[in-house]
Amino acid sequence: MRAMILAAGLGKRLRPLTDTCPKPLIKVAGRSLIDYSFDLLRGAGITDAVVNCHYLADQIETHVRALSDLNVTLSDERGALLETGGGVLKALPILGDAPFAVLNSDVIIRGGENRSLADLMDHWNPASMDALLLLQPLETAVGYQGQGDYHIEGDGALRRKLPSESSPYLFSGIQILNPSLFEGLDAGAFSLNKIYDIAEKKGRLFGAVHAGQWLHVGTEDALRAAEEKINLS
Repeated sequence: MRAMILAAGLGKRLRPLTDTCPKPLIKVAGRSLIDYSFDLLRGAGITDAVVNCHYLADQIETHVRALSDLNVTLSDERGALLETGGGVLKALPILGDAPFAVLNSDVIIRGGENRSLADLMDHWNPASMDALLLLQPLETAVGYQGQGDYHIEGDGALRRKLPSESSPYLFSGIQILNPSLFEGLDAGAFSLNKIYDIAEKKGRLFGAVHAGQWLHVGTEDALRAAEEKINLS
């Protein structure tokens, strides 16, 4: 399986830290944010990856070029920010025709021996799934203030919560997607939420619950909380 790491965002909520440094390269407990995502690829045995870049892209490019154990291809979005879905659609020619993993670079996900992605791959069933999301229980999430994202039905299928509801799980930022979900979509900026909704309507959106740490790094306060958790573990 190949993977894509989403690293093109502007990181506005982390300003002024991101005025001169792209968010994926912000240091958390002495390491760049994106390096925690690379750890998950290694833990899953994935060696071929795509990283998209837009804001301060030269710095992202320099960082990934220094990796010696992973084969990383850049998907250049300097011309226009495409959001999560548009970024993946643009990278499909590199990712290929088989299901692939997508990881957000603005969260830190930690499990035993970096197996969080590997465990999700073990749950993947192409016969019944077009999208499989790693979900984090709200009670164990660090740096998150929302009301959750999905309910898990009896067979493991997901239902997006209604605006008036809360739900016990949030989407962690790690997923496996079937490229067929993007068929017929126009190039340009759109969210991956569009893809999840397509899969849900088909009854092919599923979830697996993560038992490890989930640390969101969206603000300076959240960054400090993440560093505290990492340093204590």
